[in-house]
Amino acid sequence: MLRLRSSILAHLLLSPATSPPLSPLHRLLSAAAPAISTPTTGFAVEEYLVSTCGLTRAQALKASAKLSHLRSPAKPDAVLAFLAGIGLSAGDVAALVAKDPLFLCASVERTLAPVTAGLSGLGLSRSDISRLVSVTAGLFRHRSIVSNVALLQESGLGVCDIAKLCLNRPRLLSRNLERVQAALASAEALGVPRGSGMFRYAIEAVASFTEEKITARVDYLKKTFRWSDADVSIAV
Repeated sequence: MLRLRSSILAHLLLSPATSPPLSPLHRLLSAAAPAISTPTTGFAVEEYLVSTCGLTRAQALKASAKLSHLRSPAKPDAVLAFLAGIGLSAGDVAALVAKDPLFLCASVERTLAPVTAGLSGLGLSRSDISRLVSVTAGLFRHRSIVSNVALLQESGLGVCDIAKLCLNRPRLLSRNLERVQAALASAEALGVPRGSGMFRYAIEAVASFTEEKITARVDYLKKTFRWSDADVSIAV
């Protein structure tokens, strides 16, 4: 009897353990349970544009297409802090971002802050700079804006005149210095002296044309209407 018990115990110890069969309810619950997956986190650009930048849903949908490469709000947050720092209102920020979504991708350290410092060095106040940012939008990201503003100031234009000039000829400040100098020379060649109240309008008139086109138009006015240089400058 003792030998039989020992044989049964040895058989149990040496046999591989088997798990009891699953009940029908356990099988059903196992099949219905969803697979556990690691949640993925992403940057919801469209929602950020609405909740943080103040865009409408339609504006955000359109703007988000240009910002699909963004993976975090770090850079946009820095840009928004910069804009708040120079005094832009929430409405101005929303209008700026809607007009130029890529402004949110600008580098504050490498571009926006140096441009702001350069304009401050020219005597522009914080409100002057915020006005230029609102008017020029993405063009404010061009480093050439500082030298061009300085050149326009030397030609007698105030900040208000420069802002109005940018409204009608927004790309003027992003051009290289030589092209802006050529535009000023062409405006002066029309007989409008630098520093006069009409000089801004003369710049607007010539900023979109090459020197050859300007000369041709002036010659046309002189020949067709027998205008003098003074007449042309008044017409401009």
